[in-house]
Amino acid sequence: MTQHADGADKRPDVIVIPKENAVFWLDADGRWRNEDGPFRHKRIIRHFHASISKDENGYFVSQTTDGIIEKVYFHHEDTALFVVRMISENNRPLLVLNTGKQLSLSPENLFVDHDRLYLIDGNDTIKFGERALFAIAEWIDSENGRLYIRVNGDRYEIREKAEKS
Repeated sequence: MTQHADGADKRPDVIVIPKENAVFWLDADGRWRNEDGPFRHKRIIRHFHASISKDENGYFVSQTTDGIIEKVYFHHEDTALFVVRMISENNRPLLVLNTGKQLSLSPENLFVDHDRLYLIDGNDTIKFGERALFAIAEWIDSENGRLYIRVNGDRYEIREKAEKS
């Protein structure tokens, strides 16, 4: 909100670009792409990831320029959120997302779909990126064709695909 000299509050102008008009998207492996291929500049990639937000209309990236907010809703081939790193904090996994957000692992919310590991966090589905999969692999074991994860001495079964509620 912008405060004017007369004390009146004015909301900034917002330009909304719908998903179907976006010229970029997030592929199934968490890479930003446009018609020319994957983005190559790390600074731009980090900026896009850090700018991801979600509202009732879906995921978007936004920026403010000259007091004008631009919101661009984008297509994502699988999910917009990815675990990109895992840190062990007090012997408990701490997940770092592509947005920079950190989450404590809730092992009961893990599931596997098409040999990929996911986590449900509220209304968001988060996919484990390759680097994070390697990091979490030491916590996972299998028995009788089922996967389990050990956290703080407890063993949790990792479900096959999320159950819809």
